[in-house]
Amino acid sequence: MRITIGIKIFGIAVGLLILMGVVALLSMRMTRTVDDQLVIIDHNYFPAYVALAQANIRSVEESAYIRRLLLATAEPSDNTAKVDDLRQRIANAGKASDEEIAAAREHINEQIADPLDFDDNIALARLDVRIEALQEERRRYESVLAKLLAAAELGGKAQVSGLLAELDELRDDFDRKIDAARSEMRRLAGAAIVGTRAYQRHVVQIGLALLAIAALLGITVAAAVTLGLVRPVRRLLAGTAAVEGGALDTVVPITSRDEIGRLTQSFNSMVGELRIKAQIRETFGKYVDPRIVAGLIDRPELTDAKGSRREMTILFCDMKGFTTFSEGMTPAALVAVLNRYMTVMSEPVRRHSGIIDKYIGDAIMAFWGPPFTGADEQARLACLAALDQVAGFAAFRAELPDLIGFKRGFPEIDIRIGIATGDVVVGSIGSEQTRNYTVIGDTVNLASRLEGANKTYGARVLISEATNHLAADAVETREIDSVLVVGKTEPQRIFELLGQKGEVARERLALRDAYVEALDAYRRKDWEKALAGFEDCLAIVPCDAPSKLFLERIAQFRATAPSVEWNGVWSLVEK
Repeated sequence: MRITIGIKIFGIAVGLLILMGVVALLSMRMTRTVDDQLVIIDHNYFPAYVALAQANIRSVEESAYIRRLLLATAEPSDNTAKVDDLRQRIANAGKASDEEIAAAREHINEQIADPLDFDDNIALARLDVRIEALQEERRRYESVLAKLLAAAELGGKAQVSGLLAELDELRDDFDRKIDAARSEMRRLAGAAIVGTRAYQRHVVQIGLALLAIAALLGITVAAAVTLGLVRPVRRLLAGTAAVEGGALDTVVPITSRDEIGRLTQSFNSMVGELRIKAQIRETFGKYVDPRIVAGLIDRPELTDAKGSRREMTILFCDMKGFTTFSEGMTPAALVAVLNRYMTVMSEPVRRHSGIIDKYIGDAIMAFWGPPFTGADEQARLACLAALDQVAGFAAFRAELPDLIGFKRGFPEIDIRIGIATGDVVVGSIGSEQTRNYTVIGDTVNLASRLEGANKTYGARVLISEATNHLAADAVETREIDSVLVVGKTEPQRIFELLGQKGEVARERLALRDAYVEALDAYRRKDWEKALAGFEDCLAIVPCDAPSKLFLERIAQFRATAPSVEWNGVWSLVEK
């Protein structure tokens, strides 16, 4: 039975995995041993050495305090407090020295009991015996010290002198022995470190040897398999090069029934699919946004020239004051500013899955909806994109001095955005030579009118009632007015986009609540209450443009009352 390529490769993989597993397990075990050795050095050897050094230091401190005490007791003046303090320090130093010696013995005995050792348990046991003897010497030292302190208190100078000499002799002997013990502990710790390093080098050498064996085995088997694959693979490479050069009619002959044969068959099928997709790309290569092409290549039914009706969200973005701003600029500077502006304003649209439909001067038209975004998230994404555009515009204004070459003297510019959600006709619209996948209908016109309505209300982002309803869970808004825009017969409630949920300042939310009450009084023709309400709004945010606008309207209506049929709807005459 002929062994297939899959079985060969699988066998190679299994063999390498087994070898890698063995190497990994062995390395893990040996590495864990190294780690354990380092742990016991850190937990036993070094602490024992430090404890012995500390015991020596405390012994020296105790001796110093004893001499200071003897000097204090010999002074004629009353210094009882000083003497008591020195007695306490002597006791504390002696106790600390005893505790450090006991701690050193504890660490040494823990190491002796540990199953992982450095073949130095005998040396450690001997050292423990020596330290135990030091504890006995400490007890003799403390006994003589007690006699010395008692004699110093009674004032017997001869007896004090004799006991002090005896105490010094004991201390000197203790210091020599503890210093010897500390040196021995340091030697044992150094030997443990050297042993750990040697074991670590051994681990590395074994790992390198196993790695070399695995590499040699892999290269040998791979070379054997490659020899059987080279010829058909070369034919596939030649076919791939031909397809890369544009020859989509390439067909590679199938000469075997193994995996290479099936791969060749798949290659031929792939080239056929490429021929079909190349035709689609040629048809849709005229669209502005590349995601339209990418989204429609796998959905040929969406290229129907008849179009279809869908609910979509449309966004218009325009720069306020651009005409005045562009006057006097050189063509190069104007192009640089426009390119940067379009980049900054387009990025939030694409980041939130929107489609850039077209650029109209300094204006941008974009849309959201199937098949590019879900119907339940299109309004939310459009609102989030608008908020990011407003945030990005501030950074764009900060870049203007570098873009135009001077830092002051240019007119103030701002951004205006209109968003509307509703039924539109979407499809391929244009001539036989050039087409655009775009949206048309009343909703598109409404979004454009809302963008223009920002001029009237002094706002930045106005959205339709349908958009507000669909995005209510994600953003905060306030109702601005009911308007009748040019080209529409039914009034529209319009809303100002304030920000994302949880990110709007309290004063803006308070302004919205006060504004709603004032707007309700305005629609009921309760001019006094409406006047007071909008003045309250300005007390919260003094620069609120919609509130100022309604105060002007109220002043007009109080001077000339509206008709009986007036229902609070304002007709926008500007497009």
